[in-house]
Amino acid sequence: MRGLKPLVLVLLFSVAGTTRVARADEAASAVVVVKVGRMLDLRSGNYLADQLILIEAGKIREVGAERDLQPHVPPSAQAIDLSRYTVLPGLIDAHTHLTGDPGTEGYRGLGISVPREALTGARNGRVTLEAGFTTVRNVGANGYADIALRDAINAGDVPGPRIEASGPAIGITGGHCDNNLLAPEFHFFDLGVADGISAVMAKVRENVKYGADVIKFCATGGVLSKGDSPDREQYSPEEMRVLVQEAHRLGRKAAAHAHGAQGIKDAVLAGVDSIEHGSFIDDEDIQLMKERGTYLVPTLYLSDWFMENYRKLGLTDDMVAKAKYVLPAARQNVARAFRAGVKVAFGTDAAVYPHGLNAHEFAVMVKLGMTPLAAIQAATINAADLLGWSDRVGSLEPGHYADLVAVEGDPLKDITVLENMKVVMKGGEVVKGVSPDR
Repeated sequence: MRGLKPLVLVLLFSVAGTTRVARADEAASAVVVVKVGRMLDLRSGNYLADQLILIEAGKIREVGAERDLQPHVPPSAQAIDLSRYTVLPGLIDAHTHLTGDPGTEGYRGLGISVPREALTGARNGRVTLEAGFTTVRNVGANGYADIALRDAINAGDVPGPRIEASGPAIGITGGHCDNNLLAPEFHFFDLGVADGISAVMAKVRENVKYGADVIKFCATGGVLSKGDSPDREQYSPEEMRVLVQEAHRLGRKAAAHAHGAQGIKDAVLAGVDSIEHGSFIDDEDIQLMKERGTYLVPTLYLSDWFMENYRKLGLTDDMVAKAKYVLPAARQNVARAFRAGVKVAFGTDAAVYPHGLNAHEFAVMVKLGMTPLAAIQAATINAADLLGWSDRVGSLEPGHYADLVAVEGDPLKDITVLENMKVVMKGGEVVKGVSPDR
C-alpha cells in the first residue's frame, strides 16, 4: 500500500490539473452575448439600435441587429444587458506614461527606483483601464518598466490595458530625454541617450532587443526638463532620418516628441509616424503632415490640470516658466492644425496629470474645433491605425478583441459623458460595471 501512495497522488494531481485546464478552456470558449441599446457607428456617425454583440474566446464573433442574431445565440451563452447604454469600442490613448505620476519630473523623482515605477504602472494600468481606455501606447519609461508592465498584463498577472510600449525614449545628451537634475560628479545619463548616427542606430536596435513595440525619440526640447528649450531642435535632420529608417527597417513605428516648428518639420521629413504635442506647429508643418499622412497626437487637457496644480509638484522654476510659455501657444497652434485637417490620434500625456482623467482630453479637443465624432474617431479608429492595430482594436467588428465601453447619454451631444464610464469590457470580460447573467 505504501508504494501505491505516490501513484494515487500523481493520479489525483493529474485529474485536478486536467479539470483546471478543462475549466479554463471552457471559460475561454464560452459565448457571451451583449445586448446593446444603441451603438455608435464610428464611420457614419449614426447610432444603431437594438444590437447584439456575440463574443467568443475574447473576440467578437458577430455583430448585428438583435432580430437577426438572436437565432445564433447558444442557450448556454452568458448575457450582458447594456440596453440602457450607449456603447462604443474601447478607447485608445496613444500617449501615456503609465509608470509615472505627477511630480516625478522634478527632484522628487530622483528617489524613485525602476522597480517602484513598474509597480506604480500596475496601479495606473488598472485605473486607466477602468476609465475606459482598453489600449494605450506608452511612449517613454525608465529601465524598460513599461515593457515589464505590458508583459505582466498580457500574462494576466495584473489588470490593465493592452500596451504598445516604447521603453526608454531616445534623446541627445542634455536634452529633454536626458536627466539634467544631478550634478556633474554623478556622471549620470538616461538610458535612452544616444549622440551621432551610429549611436542612434545602435540605440534603436537596443530598444528593439529588449522588447520595444514602438520607438520614441525627442526631436526638440521639452517642458518638464531642466535647461533645454521646447522650440529648439535637438537631433539633427541626419540623426532623425537614420533613427526613423532603422525603426521602420526593424518593423517598428517611430514617434517624435516635438514642440518646435523646425523639429516637427525635420521629423516629418525623416518619415516619422507621429508628432507628439506639436505645440508650435506652423503652416508648413501642417502642409507636410497632410501630404505625408503623419499623425498629430496633441496632449491638451494637461494644460488645464497643470496650471491649477503646478505649485504642488515640486518642479524647477525653469519647468514652470516653460509651461506658462508653451501650453497656451499649443492650444492656438493645434486648433489651426485641426481646422486644416491634419490626421489626429488621441493622446493625453497622462502622468503629467493623474491617470484615469484621460477622457477629459475630449472636451478640450471639441472646444478647439473638433466635432465630437471626430474626437471619438481620434481615440478609436485613428489611434488604432497609428498603432498598426486596426485589425484588432478601435472598432466593434468580427475578429476584433471584444473591448467596449458603455456610457449613459449621447457623447455626440455631450462629449463629457465619456468621463464617466458605466461599463468597461476588455477581451469579453467585464472589468467595470455589470455582471453577466448566467
